[in-house]
Amino acid sequence: MADTYSIESKVVIREFDEDRDVKVVGKLERNCTEINGTTKKGFSIFTNMMSNGDPLSRIRFYPLHVMLVAEMVESKELVGVVKGCIKSVQTPSGSLFKMGCILGLRVSPIHRRKGVGLKLVTSIEEWMLTNGADYAFLATEKNNNASKNLFTNKCNYFNFTSLIIFLHPPTSFPTNHISKKDVKIDKISIDQAISFYTRILKTKELYPLDMDIILKEKLSLGTWVSYYKDEGFKLNIEDIITHKSTTIHFGFLFLYGLHGEGENLGGLMESIWRFTSRLGEKLKECRVVITELGFGDPLVNHVPKIDSMSCIDDMWYTKRLGNHSDDENDELVEVMKRQLGNVFVDPRDF
Repeated sequence: MADTYSIESKVVIREFDEDRDVKVVGKLERNCTEINGTTKKGFSIFTNMMSNGDPLSRIRFYPLHVMLVAEMVESKELVGVVKGCIKSVQTPSGSLFKMGCILGLRVSPIHRRKGVGLKLVTSIEEWMLTNGADYAFLATEKNNNASKNLFTNKCNYFNFTSLIIFLHPPTSFPTNHISKKDVKIDKISIDQAISFYTRILKTKELYPLDMDIILKEKLSLGTWVSYYKDEGFKLNIEDIITHKSTTIHFGFLFLYGLHGEGENLGGLMESIWRFTSRLGEKLKECRVVITELGFGDPLVNHVPKIDSMSCIDDMWYTKRLGNHSDDENDELVEVMKRQLGNVFVDPRDF
């Protein structure tokens, strides 16, 4: 039986210290990654974010972010870590909210079920509340029962949407529906992409307000449109047929902002995946191409159905921070309880 201890007397939560914690946190991340869920192909999407030596890589692109560690009082051993950030989001009705995102919660295997995870979560929530966040949210795999129990049973979060993560290795993508001669793919400028997303994000049930920052980030490789050549496409924002942006993470390419209009979307989506797979093949560290879509996103039904495509069910959870039960901003909770189905997946959250 594992040793038990009083969490309050044995563990302290403090902010990550880059000078002394980098190597230890890297080891902790790797140990925890080994026991996380993997796809049927044996590749964990929880890629080791320490591969570039930067444990803050997932969150430093947010203006407000923090990383907390759980440290044993006597031995000074680090036994847990959590990352958090805050961003502004909007709903189709025009309501604005500040949402705190919980990312990368990890607890050392031998120190689990002792309250370390709970203390890390409550500490990151306190930081979010202090910095003006109205809500906190997080994502976890559907089959991660330990994580779901922690957040729903102990932290009072509720599920507000379900998503599907699609994964494909960056190998030659089979052509099942269309000829390469039928479809053309063009890269558009950042300014054109910003104008495009300013228009189409309003069709989403929840989206960030700093899309320009996302598109201008150096890890974002670019934005492309896919269209049938015989439709006489010109680089006019109103004429875009299928559109996506791609960002590189450590170990994988992430397709975000997928959008489709017009007929024959299946063929256009196939061309997008084929193009991104070729792009991934040219990148030395890329092991998989990934996108994530809400269960109500129209494009879910147009993702190419091939043997090498894997799927993972993802769940998003949220709760109102602080004691604001009579606050008019509880509107967002009411919106979310209707199960949002078509949301924008921020590449920074992945």
